[in-house]
Amino acid sequence: MSLQDELRSVPAKLLIEGVSKDFTARGKVVRALDQISLQVNEGDFVCLVGPSGCGKSTLLNIIAGLEKPTEGRTLMDGKEVTGPGRDRMVMFQESALFPWLDVMGNVLFGLKLKPNLTPSDRREVAQYYLKLVGLDEFAHSNIHELSGGMKQRAALARSLAPNPRVLLMDEPFAALDALTREQLYGDIQRIWAQRKKTIVFVTHNVREAVCLGDRVVLFSPHPGRIREEFHIDLPHPRDINSVELASHSSRITRALRGYTAETPGAEYGAE
Repeated sequence: MSLQDELRSVPAKLLIEGVSKDFTARGKVVRALDQISLQVNEGDFVCLVGPSGCGKSTLLNIIAGLEKPTEGRTLMDGKEVTGPGRDRMVMFQESALFPWLDVMGNVLFGLKLKPNLTPSDRREVAQYYLKLVGLDEFAHSNIHELSGGMKQRAALARSLAPNPRVLLMDEPFAALDALTREQLYGDIQRIWAQRKKTIVFVTHNVREAVCLGDRVVLFSPHPGRIREEFHIDLPHPRDINSVELASHSSRITRALRGYTAETPGAEYGAE
């Protein structure tokens, strides 16, 4: 298999139909998500935004196949999601890199999900994605030698390398300082523009969502419900400090405040 074949885009569509999720805590059933329906088309960059406890990460886990819905279903290219699959990769807030492997080793580990590749193919694909995230010169660095931002770049390369149809990102930049986050905003927009990967991105930061997403889906909590969708028509790349972006952010923040006012104690980020 050639590198060109491996990198060829595969059409992706994600359909969430009436998904609800209940948990049992101290003998009491608690509904975390209630009747969530959402469609994500190929190449979409969709951001899920809402206060703590609105079920954003739970929905991401259901899409990933890490959790099963109590009601409803999730379809990937028309097939129901029943468990984890290499067509969906998750990038978490923590990089979750293996400290006993160097940067190249971590990316190669992710490529074990592609059994049809030869060792030479895997190394070529890994080198491509390390260059894409700007870590080609750090391929043989140890994980403890990397900064927080570099670790997240390595985690991103590992997530992209198996060429998933959908990349699921759960607040991947939340633990980073503001300057590093801004650098990564530019990186992820550049990578998305080049690869046109379908991305579902969870965040509580409204400005981050507007900076990155073409659609921002607003959740309210207890139980989590989709309350509104916003289409962001600003061209990429976007500057998180721009006036136009701030205007969109303010509009979404006002809506979010209105919904969270219905749920005392709900927290959200409007950075």
